[in-house]
Amino acid sequence: MKLALAAILPLVFLMGCKDDVADIAAPDPLILTAEAAGHYCQMEILEHQGPKAQVHIEGFLAPLWFSQVRDGIAYLKSQEQSAEIVVIYVNDMGEAASWQAPGAENWMDVNDAYFVVNSDVTGGMGAPELAPFSDLEKAQTFMAAHGGEIMRLAEIPAELVLAPVEFDTAALETSE
Repeated sequence: MKLALAAILPLVFLMGCKDDVADIAAPDPLILTAEAAGHYCQMEILEHQGPKAQVHIEGFLAPLWFSQVRDGIAYLKSQEQSAEIVVIYVNDMGEAASWQAPGAENWMDVNDAYFVVNSDVTGGMGAPELAPFSDLEKAQTFMAAHGGEIMRLAEIPAELVLAPVEFDTAALETSE
């Protein structure tokens, strides 16, 4: 009995350490550069309006970049997605210069965001976009101007980001 307990205790200790290491290992957000290409479209992200997402996967040095926050959250909520996501960062639109220039360094953890969903804005790929804000008041101001509702990540249903959408081709033409 003592021998079995002696063998189990180090394993329990190591399991506890693994959780601590995973929390510490979350990388900082990367600065968005011209080299960043969208995971799904392989297009240069900087060519598109609206907020972006970067998804950091365990074991990968570079994140997966997404031209729209909607696409990054779709990746997270997809049943086919099996990679271990370490952290997801999204642009804080409360700190963005404009919708056309969401910023290269104003990233926040997706879990800290207030998302304005079902508004009248479209993202870089022409699909309806989820506008992320770190400040609730800024999200409310955006919602007053563009409609929609405010949700946290856990409240966003998978269908909202995974369902097919009609693309706003007029928005794509004006963003070029």
